[in-house]
Amino acid sequence: MTEKTTAPAIRPAASTVARDDGSASLAGRPGTSAALRGQRGEQPQTQDQVSVRLPAEGAYLSVLRTATAGLAARLDFTLDEIEDLRIAVDEACAMLLSQAQPGGSLECVFALDRDMMTISVSAQCLAPQPPASDTFAWTVLSALAGSVEAHVGPGDLLTIVMRKTREISGSV
Repeated sequence: MTEKTTAPAIRPAASTVARDDGSASLAGRPGTSAALRGQRGEQPQTQDQVSVRLPAEGAYLSVLRTATAGLAARLDFTLDEIEDLRIAVDEACAMLLSQAQPGGSLECVFALDRDMMTISVSAQCLAPQPPASDTFAWTVLSALAGSVEAHVGPGDLLTIVMRKTREISGSV
């Protein structure tokens, strides 16, 4: 199992972030140092990403559920939203595992924004078919995750993408 992160979910303004290619970039909270980045000719970075790759076997799904809960908690999702995301990741992985190549891997990429988490779960499949959107399982997944889509990419890679926006609670 490998895990890599590009930066913590909450980072101070104008910090240096290491990238996978060995380079570094100036980053900050979305919107806090955009002018400074613009003066230096850099693109504003609005998302942190965490990637987890593990064997495509049901025994490892608890690792993804735990990672999902931890990252959602860092973004101040409610306990109900965190539980919904844990279940959604589990359901999406179950849909992929039924088609995954034996001995293959499952990759999960978490993109973290201030009020939204995007979770992409992928597996290489022998004959990939996106899950039907008119099934009960897809309806449940959509209700739990908010926005859900599936697609087949190059190399028979089946991906399910879920987007959940954090509820903004007001004073009652």
